[in-house]
Amino acid sequence: MTHHAYIYDAVRTPRSKGKKDGSLYQVKPIDLGAGLLKGLQARHDLDTSYVDDVVMGCVSPVGEQGSDVAKMIVQNADWDESVAAVQLDRFCASGLEAVNIAAQKIASGWEDLVVAGGVESMSRVPMGSNGGAMAGDPEFQLKTGFVPQGIGADVIANLDGYSREDVDAYALASQMRASHARDSGYFDRSVMPVLDRNGLTILEKDDFIKPNSSMEGLGKLKASFEAIGSFGFDDIILKKYNTLEKVTHVHTPGNSSGIVDGASAVLVGSEKAGKDLGLTPRGRIVATAVLSTCPIIMLTGPAPAAKKALEKAGLKASDIDLWEINEAFASVAMRYMKELEISHDVTNVNGGSIAMGHPLGATGGTLVSVMLDELERRGLKRGMLSLCVGGGMGISTIIERV
Repeated sequence: MTHHAYIYDAVRTPRSKGKKDGSLYQVKPIDLGAGLLKGLQARHDLDTSYVDDVVMGCVSPVGEQGSDVAKMIVQNADWDESVAAVQLDRFCASGLEAVNIAAQKIASGWEDLVVAGGVESMSRVPMGSNGGAMAGDPEFQLKTGFVPQGIGADVIANLDGYSREDVDAYALASQMRASHARDSGYFDRSVMPVLDRNGLTILEKDDFIKPNSSMEGLGKLKASFEAIGSFGFDDIILKKYNTLEKVTHVHTPGNSSGIVDGASAVLVGSEKAGKDLGLTPRGRIVATAVLSTCPIIMLTGPAPAAKKALEKAGLKASDIDLWEINEAFASVAMRYMKELEISHDVTNVNGGSIAMGHPLGATGGTLVSVMLDELERRGLKRGMLSLCVGGGMGISTIIERV
């Protein structure tokens, strides 16, 4: 028997620059995650012994984020010792995959209450610290035609006819939308301040956003992947996409996702859990989908995954009120809208990772909170969440306000 997987709450930390001069550099990843669990417990007077599992994404699960960081977060939050936890890594999709697994656990009827989300301290555990064959094994790279993601993003822009000005204009819109949403309080319900051990506030709101961005300023930034492309990666990708004469590199730090620290947590449960604990559902998870596309260009999976999720749910694109696509690169979001034939007016309406940053394993859970808050604010019904994923994968989830 299939049970509804309800979203009882969705929270996140503010996002901040993932470098040593970022606001959250002094905060350990287990503290970022534990702060959210403590916040959920206090907000709902939650009996934590009722929680069956905690599932958290983490893309660099080494060092301070290693050794099943999810379980360390549970213990650090002083939750009941009966609460199990697991860390998973599906690259950038890790946080949303955690939410989807939680939903599947609830839908199966085998569990009643699961916390899902993710954590990534990119200032303390740099991206790529965990190694792996994809970017670290030359034999594997030659066999599979590996190309860094940014070059794939540039090729998408070239194939679809997006100029440097086009991707910069998209990035500027992301900054303006995110700045307006933050300053208007649209994120306030879901963003839990990061506190120090004395209960003093370290960071209350997203501080990575650059509200003074301009087309002139963005236009002065150098292309990020031109130099590495000249080392032979451009030639590799042009063998696959041979309708192009060359790769024109258009992505920069200004129109690509920012490196930030952050964590997210989504409380997913059955109807029984809500009744037992006196929780009121805010939404439910309708359908999930994951698939893979070309691993060389790597970033074209989101729209096919969204179409798969729609098919599973028996819905059409016109049944979706709002869309969230992780802004790994501007061209990824632009390709997504083009393939699904949707407008920017209903897509990433409060900006995205270009403006606020992409805390890898936490981002998917963050998208749930952003979407749920906006559906409630506008009185709308359904939202689609999608991310591009390493290796050519794509992931999507449909949520519905209740």
